Amino acid sequence: MQLVKSTGKKGEKSRQTRRRILRAAYELFVDQGYGVTTLQGVAERAGVAVQTIYFAFGNKPSLLKELVDVTIAGDDEPIPTMQRAWFLDALATDTAEAHLLAHVRGTCEVLERVAPIMEVLRAASAQDPSLASMWPQVGDPRLEVQTVAARSLVAKPGAKADLSVEHAADLLFGLLSPELYLLFVRDRGWHQDRWEEWVHGMLHTQLCA
Repeated sequence: MQLVKSTGKKGEKSRQTRRRILRAAYELFVDQGYGVTTLQGVAERAGVAVQTIYFAFGNKPSLLKELVDVTIAGDDEPIPTMQRAWFLDALATDTAEAHLLAHVRGTCEVLERVAPIMEVLRAASAQDPSLASMWPQVGDPRLEVQTVAARSLVAKPGAKADLSVEHAADLLFGLLSPELYLLFVRDRGWHQDRWEEWVHGMLHTQLCA
């Protein structure tokens, strides 16, 4: 994620402009798709000159990468998921049940904003394979996050006996996936709360004694 280092009124104005551009790009990429969306269209939606987008982000692939990174984080601060307050608070819980509840709640908040743009990214990568090279290919970041959560959860009181970290991570990775979220919430019209309650119940049955 590119960090905006400017300070003062000018720096804040720059950050606000970047946020407007990213918000416009999110709306257009999700509504129209990556291929159809143009930087001119993003500029018009954001109320800026197209040159501003080139100056701030470089090109459309770079804009998409920044958008994905910011959408996952929830803001433009360069703080990885595993250093976010919601993730650390879940790790700090005393029981497997409390950990699972906090982890599902935090992950569902991430999925609500991330799932639509991840589908855009998959479609865009099929059209432009060079997009994949913009993220270092050192394992799956989402699986790494779920593995850290699983390692903590299975060691706490209330976890199922003989539950391996690998199996717990697989369940978290699969059930808390953007694909499954979109299947229920977007395609089947489930409310966010219904989805969160269901996925928590499924994971609780599998992970907690």
